[in-house]
Amino acid sequence: MATQTSYSGQSLDGEAIRAYLDEHRWVHLSLGLLGNLLFFGGSVLFLFEGRLQTFGVWAFVVGSFLMLVRAVGEGLVTYVEREDDSGSTSG
Repeated sequence: MATQTSYSGQSLDGEAIRAYLDEHRWVHLSLGLLGNLLFFGGSVLFLFEGRLQTFGVWAFVVGSFLMLVRAVGEGLVTYVEREDDSGSTSG
């Protein structure tokens, strides 16, 4: 027996995903900005040796991951918007 996940009383479909992403768009922007800053800072810290270089490696890795999370979030937003557009024109 499958359970249906819900958000604010809605079934987890395109409308619920879109509502969630619209309400939390600032999260994606913040993750992207933080990711870019860590990526850049980590790249600069690669130039040093020792602990700074190790910190730079981890900042680079974490920054890259946050940039990936933002890209996936933006891709999901685009997908949901296209699904909504194609659903509204066919009906």
